[in-house]
Amino acid sequence: MKNEGDHIAQRYNKLDRIVEAGYEKYPHKFEVRNPVPDLLRESSELSAEELEKISRNVCTAGRITALRGHGKASFGHLMSGGEKIQFYVRQDKVGEENYELFKLLDVGDYAGITGTLLRTRTGELTIFAEKVEYLSKALLPLPEKWHGLTDVEIRYRQRYLDLIANPKAREVFHKRSRIISEMRRYLESKGYIEVETPMMHTIPGGAAARPFVTHHEALDMDLYLRIAPELHLKRLVVGGFDRVFEINRNFRNEGISTQHNPEFTMVEFYQAYSDYQDLIDLTEDLLQKIAMTVNGSLAAEFRGNEINFGEFRRYTMMEAVQEFWKGDSVPSTEDLFDTGFLKKQLEKMKALPDGDPGWGKMLAALFEEVAEEHLIQPTFICDFPLEISPLSKQKPSDPRFVDRFELYVGGMELANGFSELNDPEEQKKRFEAQLEEKAKGDLEAHEMDEDYVDALRHGMPPAAGEGIGIDRLVMMLTDSPSIREVILFPHLRTVSGN
Repeated sequence: MKNEGDHIAQRYNKLDRIVEAGYEKYPHKFEVRNPVPDLLRESSELSAEELEKISRNVCTAGRITALRGHGKASFGHLMSGGEKIQFYVRQDKVGEENYELFKLLDVGDYAGITGTLLRTRTGELTIFAEKVEYLSKALLPLPEKWHGLTDVEIRYRQRYLDLIANPKAREVFHKRSRIISEMRRYLESKGYIEVETPMMHTIPGGAAARPFVTHHEALDMDLYLRIAPELHLKRLVVGGFDRVFEINRNFRNEGISTQHNPEFTMVEFYQAYSDYQDLIDLTEDLLQKIAMTVNGSLAAEFRGNEINFGEFRRYTMMEAVQEFWKGDSVPSTEDLFDTGFLKKQLEKMKALPDGDPGWGKMLAALFEEVAEEHLIQPTFICDFPLEISPLSKQKPSDPRFVDRFELYVGGMELANGFSELNDPEEQKKRFEAQLEEKAKGDLEAHEMDEDYVDALRHGMPPAAGEGIGIDRLVMMLTDSPSIREVILFPHLRTVSGN
């Protein structure tokens, strides 16, 4: 039995023979008159008699995914656009010279086929070839049993093989494209304009996260890859863009998990003369329209649960802790305002935040431990502590909280929004408080941004803003268990030779 090296050598040898026969080594162009998906859409319902009567001549191209030879006749399959069609090549039809070329083709090669459509005795739509053209040689064979590639490392590291082998992978990324297109269409229909903001910042800001650091040689200064576009987008609201959005790449120097990738995609949008309640309503409508457009249903299967985007629940953060508390003694509201109670509970759970956490940070940590995993159905969690929300406007009824929400679906955060703080002096105080947290060792605390404070001093109208994680939304609407399934090229540890 020949080893893999022998197979590769044979492919190189066949390429040499193709060139020796006078064919271009890597042809520059091929005119595809009939893409494979179009042929299937237009002719899949036609009977053998109808095809024979029409005698339609077609010309298509794609990757050869199967070959079955029978002396001077062969069957094969050609794939393009995620669809495949059978072809039939017979020496007396294409001629001896063209058939010799055909015999130099392998599974994985690209070929052009010209011929007429017919149905075989088994009823399969087939191109009866009149001419075969070589387009590109696959010098490395496709993986063994590639019809259903399951090795996760190969699938993620060599995504091109995953896309060739697994129709579901292709479907996921087609849906991802449709989700982004629908999101853009929806926001534009509501009067938003799309903008682009810098991906390298002089000050990391807009979210609580560790940044990636790079260096600009000509300016001799450190820059930070964007962790969020928030502060730039709000500068545009100051500048008179009342409704603005950006579909953006963000970078956070944090852990990798089934929910986290250091490079990820969000849509972030801001609406003047609005508050966070307006964005809650908009978010419900947006997600329902996306679900219907992409899946044709408000129900989506995700991690073994049927998610119903037709109904959204709402809790305050405190209510959620009480609702999902384990044990008989549910904490009272007074308990949840007691820092001693919170610290005791978190120490029991081994979930006390590092450093010297205040009341707000401890309440948020308790919420994550007690409630987050239970938020399977779409649920808005509202009224966050001021301490963990440096860019949000305080609640008029209780200044310990801010007008902020997070949307949870499938047990993980999907969106984050709030009424924007537009008091410049209060914003400066918040930044100063964050600097104190950073001095205590909080690596995710917000930096001071004097220019942003100056922007607010020029006047920003009442406004609300929100970010929605596109990668996680795609996970939910395609029933993908890991974020790596919905990012074409996820970050992985390097291995020898890569």
